[in-house]
Amino acid sequence: MLAHAIAALQQAMVTPPVDLSVTDLPPPDAQVEEAFTPVGIPPSTPRWRASTTPTPPSNSKVAKNHKDKRVGVAAGAVTPPDPKDPLARRITALHFPRFSMNRWQWHMDRAGQAPPPEVPVALAVEGPHGPVIHATNRAADQHGIQIGARVVDMRALVPDLRVEFADVGGDQAALGRLMLWVRRWCPWSTVDGPAGLAMDTTGSDDLWGGEAAMLREIEGRLSTLGLDTNLATAPTHGAAWALSRCGGVREVCTAQDLAAKTAPLPVRALRLHPDTVLLLKRLGLKTVGALADVPRLSLARRFQKAELVQNPLLRLDQLMGRMAEPLQSPDDPPQFSVQSSLPEPVMDPEPHLPDMAQELCAGLHAAGLGARRITLTVYRTDGEVDRIGAATSQASRDAGHILRLFEDKLERLNPGFGFDLITLEASVVEHIEVVQTRIEGGSDEGTELARLVDRLSAKFGADNIRRPAPRDSHIPERREGWHCAMAPDAAPLPPHPRPRPLRLLQPPEEIRVLYAVPEGPPAQFMWRRQTHKVVRFEGPERIAPEWWADRPGTRLRDYYRIEDQHGQRYWLFREGVVGDGRGGAPRWCVQGLFA
Repeated sequence: MLAHAIAALQQAMVTPPVDLSVTDLPPPDAQVEEAFTPVGIPPSTPRWRASTTPTPPSNSKVAKNHKDKRVGVAAGAVTPPDPKDPLARRITALHFPRFSMNRWQWHMDRAGQAPPPEVPVALAVEGPHGPVIHATNRAADQHGIQIGARVVDMRALVPDLRVEFADVGGDQAALGRLMLWVRRWCPWSTVDGPAGLAMDTTGSDDLWGGEAAMLREIEGRLSTLGLDTNLATAPTHGAAWALSRCGGVREVCTAQDLAAKTAPLPVRALRLHPDTVLLLKRLGLKTVGALADVPRLSLARRFQKAELVQNPLLRLDQLMGRMAEPLQSPDDPPQFSVQSSLPEPVMDPEPHLPDMAQELCAGLHAAGLGARRITLTVYRTDGEVDRIGAATSQASRDAGHILRLFEDKLERLNPGFGFDLITLEASVVEHIEVVQTRIEGGSDEGTELARLVDRLSAKFGADNIRRPAPRDSHIPERREGWHCAMAPDAAPLPPHPRPRPLRLLQPPEEIRVLYAVPEGPPAQFMWRRQTHKVVRFEGPERIAPEWWADRPGTRLRDYYRIEDQHGQRYWLFREGVVGDGRGGAPRWCVQGLFA
């Protein structure tokens, strides 16, 4: 039995002859996929697969027809991309490195107040320790102004630096409108970060003569809008994002060149958190290629519990197409427009507007929306187009109110030889929250005031009608300002913990006061040639100047609530303190009157 077992073991250890025509072993130069992948999903099929049919010569036309299984005219047809192939898509990324500055420059050019190109300009936002640099122009870059640095430090470096506050909300709104505008090149687009867009241009490049021609067209059209743009096209979203930020000019990357073109890019091209980028640099992994050479098991052990923006392994899989990253493209905003085709040209559109306004408002009511901007367009028989617009301070779907906004504007239309097509469009719409405020149903809260503002703005111009609005400031005279009446209502401010007078004097009126030096309360003051004796007082309430808005040397204020011998109550303040080194004797003023 022992001899029989030894003979069976020797027979099992003998390697049988291999038939290369049917073998399942990989070729010598093939890379075998790891059997265990702790992070990510392993591929369903191996990278190599042997064929049981001999392969014809590659330079033979018969070989190509045999591979595609097509003959005759069909052999010259282009093979459509496989929808299941993760590298068959074409993603175009657009990066606007100076989007905020380009918008600011555009507004300054329209107002005729643009500074010369050699003047360094920076846009700032509020930071945890004061304003920080948000955007710069080319002159500021040449002077060494860094984004993210404090404004006070950069002003010490460049004393003639011009600093303006950035409109971050306006930038995001403009980027959203630009995202819809670029859909003229492809049907899917989305916002990609604070200064970028992403488009799925799979198959769209054929309409523009190829991807290189399409990128030149996009860059040229965006340059006419005054935008600096970096573009790149790649099979994955991660690769397109990386090449647009860190690659060449109008970079075009194919699936075969994906690894070669992304390897020399820095690790920040993987859309990682700055802390993770710093950690990888300390480990010596400065490029994408160096990170890809690290065994997956080592990266998985180090970042297995990290989030996506802190996990370089998952970001690398997205870059190479091993992990799906769908492009979330928002839907187009709803379009509300009605038109009237006339059998013969007319000179006055007024008889046709009531029915068109009723139909437009019916569509808005069905969608639960209201119009904020309405545009009336007439198409003349000579091919010219003329249009007028109206705006509302609140979303409205009242046909009668909309018609009244066009009463004084129809005469501005130039009918020419007549027009045969009229359109009425709600170009800007908002959602309407219906709240019942009357017992019989319906709501009329604030509508009368809004309609009055709309009619006045349509007659005198929107810039000439203003209303007060609260501001977030602890300086009393800055807590309220004026803005355009057509602008949306600002967020209400919380009530002040200290009592404030109903009436403020602007500017504060200076008075003569008797008080105990240096910081005693007022005992008697003279205002408007009348002497007032202080019977009761409360204070002081110290209000410091706003160092980010006031000039250096601005003095603090001590406020007092006082009551005189006649029972009248006033709000006084002392500006400055004796010996504060910011001027001479303190100045007393009356700021407001209590009821």
